[in-house]
Amino acid sequence: MSDRAVKEAAAILGERVQRDAPIGPLTTYRVGGPAALLWRAEGDDDLALVAKAVTVTGLPVLVVGKGSNLLVADAGFNGIAVTLGEAYSSVEIEGTLVRAGGAASLPVVARRTAAAALSGFEWAVGVPGSVGGAVRMNAGGHGSDTARTLVRCGLADLEGDGGIEIVAGEAMQFSYRHSRVGPSQVVVWAEHQLAEGKRDAAEATITEIVRWRREHQPGGQNAGSVFTNPEGDSAGRLIDLSGLKGLRLGSAEVSAKHANFIQADDGGSADDVRALIGLVRARVVEATGVDLRPELRMIGFDHR
Repeated sequence: MSDRAVKEAAAILGERVQRDAPIGPLTTYRVGGPAALLWRAEGDDDLALVAKAVTVTGLPVLVVGKGSNLLVADAGFNGIAVTLGEAYSSVEIEGTLVRAGGAASLPVVARRTAAAALSGFEWAVGVPGSVGGAVRMNAGGHGSDTARTLVRCGLADLEGDGGIEIVAGEAMQFSYRHSRVGPSQVVVWAEHQLAEGKRDAAEATITEIVRWRREHQPGGQNAGSVFTNPEGDSAGRLIDLSGLKGLRLGSAEVSAKHANFIQADDGGSADDVRALIGLVRARVVEATGVDLRPELRMIGFDHR
């Protein structure tokens, strides 16, 4: 896209928009290049303003969220990157119904609901993402997922008019790590129907999940599982079976602790991470015949 389109979009968005803003630090990989424009939405009017800028200029839009499932190329993103501000981080509990903003932290919601003696969201304590991101990819773990409890959510399409569409949970087309939420749509809030439980039991479950994740998964700069699990199997098992634990390419390495995690070095390259993903995928196909599918969103790369 031309610099003229970027300038026109910046003029529409006004003085709060950031130019050539680093967005790698907004992801859990903490690598990658800048966005031509970065916009932090503090209310629904801000989302409508982005939609106007996209409509007028034709610039692409990227919903960043908490960046826990996102890898942006070193060359960056030549469009408008959007994050949700504090106005979208609220958590309200009324009986067994939980309404959380799209930017609310999953671990925070998990701990808040457990403290309220509710059961059904404990799994989310180990996922370093947002409520909106969880809806988008039907995040889950430890025997549950987002689809299990979602009642409805509010979606704003930044390639439309930016208005809020209310969608029932059963209309979300949920499947394994998938929903109907498109790349230009933002989940601004979500409602979950949980079950009455016991605070001690819920908090004990959370403690066990945290312990298990620390024991079995690496910390550091990564985005969690890189590949979805093939039906009836585990991506990590197949990568390990292919002898790829510890494989390094430049500033990226397959974790020696969990083979479905790829770590980025501090100050490393997103392009190295992308190249290692491709190498792992090719070698697993060669060794096992299984073509692993990335669940990671990769932006700005040549996907040949």
